[in-house]
Amino acid sequence: MNWRVDRLELPLSNPFGISRETSETSETVVVELTHEGTTGVGAVTPSAYYDESAESVAETLPTLCETVDRIGDPHAQQRIERELDEQAADQPAARMTLSIAVHDLAARQLDLPLYRQWGLDPDAVPPTTYTVGIDSPERMAEKARKAADSGFGHLKVKLGTDDDRARLDAVRDAAPDVEIRVDANAAWTVQEAIDKADWLADAGVTMLEQPVEADDIDSLRRVTDATAIPVAADESCVTASDVPRVADACDIVNAKLVKCGGIRPATRLLNAADAHGLDSMLGCMVESNASIAAAVHLAPLVDYLDLDGALLLASDPYDGVPLDGDVFDLTAVTAGTGARRRSSDGGPD
Repeated sequence: MNWRVDRLELPLSNPFGISRETSETSETVVVELTHEGTTGVGAVTPSAYYDESAESVAETLPTLCETVDRIGDPHAQQRIERELDEQAADQPAARMTLSIAVHDLAARQLDLPLYRQWGLDPDAVPPTTYTVGIDSPERMAEKARKAADSGFGHLKVKLGTDDDRARLDAVRDAAPDVEIRVDANAAWTVQEAIDKADWLADAGVTMLEQPVEADDIDSLRRVTDATAIPVAADESCVTASDVPRVADACDIVNAKLVKCGGIRPATRLLNAADAHGLDSMLGCMVESNASIAAAVHLAPLVDYLDLDGALLLASDPYDGVPLDGDVFDLTAVTAGTGARRRSSDGGPD
């Protein structure tokens, strides 16, 4: 088995702000695995919040690729992910990259799209939100208007500043007919969150994501108990083992491949959420179609979808699963994840 690891610095269309940082590029690591003439691709945009970087992932991947090569069979996915977890337990982003590549490779060898290999229903894919990052109220309004005009019926609005109300009001005025979900990225105190929930409800907000610090489960529970708006846990719920801890403190959990370490760990998290009576959402970073495409194939399993990361890039070297309005069309994928490197003329290779 051969492999290739690349680091890419992908520019964003606009600076993307959340409560704790603003980004202008997406630091991405791509791995390509080739076995018996077929190549699978995986990628990740690591997050410093979870103590990983493009540099650390790129340094770790060759060792993990050697493990996959030793096993020698991309269809031995349970064994592969078990051994990768043993080798890199504290590096879920590195494991995610290879998880995607292995699943893509195996499905391409079978000439099947992933969702069909898993027996999932492509008509059960929820619409994805489009995320409006923190910016001036005027620029946030402009982004919201453009997204609504492009067919997005659901917006995620990043908050967590002193001017939250002005920003949300600007978005609501610019896109009066869309559903708005709010994400504070752990920026508020419990009392701030409870106080803000009143006017968020008046503004028609339909989801409140991670209002308080990740480790403060009691405060998360207090916010959930205080508002009728469904509350989602993101930073508070990293892997399946976190689900019992947050089960009575939220209504929804947000699964991200980059947090939990790949496709099979994400599936375990979603199953745990279902077992505890929680709704689930699939989320992402600002990242390439080379990783977004894999997550889309899990979309029939969830209630909410937030997989717009590739749409925030100025350019992406990979095509992915096409969007029809705000719904991903899995039936357009012929094999694997659907991620394909674009040729120099802008079309897929």
